[in-house]
Amino acid sequence: MKTRIGVVAVSDRASTGVYEDKGIPAICAFLDSCITSEYEYVTRLIPDEQSIISDTLVELADVEQCGLIVTTGGTGPALRDVTPEATEAICQKMLPGFGELMRQVSLHIVPTAILSRQSAGIRGTSLIINLPGKPSAIAECLVAVMPAVPDCISVIGGSAITLNDALGTYLPHSS
Repeated sequence: MKTRIGVVAVSDRASTGVYEDKGIPAICAFLDSCITSEYEYVTRLIPDEQSIISDTLVELADVEQCGLIVTTGGTGPALRDVTPEATEAICQKMLPGFGELMRQVSLHIVPTAILSRQSAGIRGTSLIINLPGKPSAIAECLVAVMPAVPDCISVIGGSAITLNDALGTYLPHSS
């Protein structure tokens, strides 16, 4: 049985065709490089609207039965950035360690990473991870948290995901 993975890009401009979305391809490329179990993607490109984001996450978790849902975009401090709020509104539990680790990794690369509000939470048997919108930051953040993803999904009763050995484990750099 294939694991279903939801991939959501949150962007007003990309969702209306003003520019090409690069978030979904960046997430899929990273996951393709490290997941060894069978999986398929369920993708969505949506605007920065809290109700649309929440409804999309509920659909991917409850209807599409995605064990892992990864979002990109809407995690900054701008007024329209509401992905973490939309995620928290539909999750039973939040996992603050994911956001803390992603910010820590990003701070080694860019000092403004402190402004990003990456987060993660659980809805039923789905793990939802909110990533920044910048494609290069997607891989930086995912490499940090992916070692914990299979165990988290297993503990919550989701579809199993296995990773290749090339991913390894992430150890934070000391300054």
